[in-house]
Amino acid sequence: MNSTIENMLKHTSVRSFTDQPITSQQKSELIAAAQHGSTSEFVQAFSIIEITDQKLRNELSDITISSPHVKEADTFYVFIADLHRQANILRANNQSIDSIKNMEALLVSTIDTTIAAQNMATAAESMGLGICYIGSLRNNINQVAKLLNLPDFTVPLFGMTIGVPSEKNQLKPRMPEINQVSTNSYNEDQFNNLDDYDKVVKSYYNNRKNHPANTSWSEKNLAIFKEVHRPDVADFLRKQGFSLN
Repeated sequence: MNSTIENMLKHTSVRSFTDQPITSQQKSELIAAAQHGSTSEFVQAFSIIEITDQKLRNELSDITISSPHVKEADTFYVFIADLHRQANILRANNQSIDSIKNMEALLVSTIDTTIAAQNMATAAESMGLGICYIGSLRNNINQVAKLLNLPDFTVPLFGMTIGVPSEKNQLKPRMPEINQVSTNSYNEDQFNNLDDYDKVVKSYYNNRKNHPANTSWSEKNLAIFKEVHRPDVADFLRKQGFSLN
């Protein structure tokens, strides 16, 4: 196993950082890593906004509710799925923007953005830095768009805090390969026989150092998905110009 894979297998979200700053060189390398991720048909349908203004950081942190490290991490980026450039190119050439509005285009920009972010995360961890994705920015997606002056055909997908870790969480036990990987078709029984994995996860939560809990993976997902989350996101996407067709 090479060092890149070893680092990837050690991944855990970091929510506690030292005061040690990230250098400008490191930031340049992180951005370059993000920019060099795979991108559908070379559209590069994402933008990255670094949040350096502390007042703005505080406002975004308040939206995330449970993410105080948004205020405290050395570096905080917001990742934007961005088809605004492509829409402007079409408009400048008197072309229809229907191809930008549809669900496939939205998926392309979402995938491009996520690949860029994961490239950055892998690069950061290779430097000994820690990261945490902040999906809870979407708790008030309309306000985030307003605070960041986002134009049409842009979506703030998530944030990422980056810094030098002062503490790391224990590694969470990932699903066994048999529950996620099959050959040639979806294996219903194999993918959904989760009894053994639930026992492993329950043991992990019962015995972890920080915030122990008596729950399994299935029980945790039952709690997460018993309610509809962020129902305003679809309306926001339509407001941004996407038809969702």
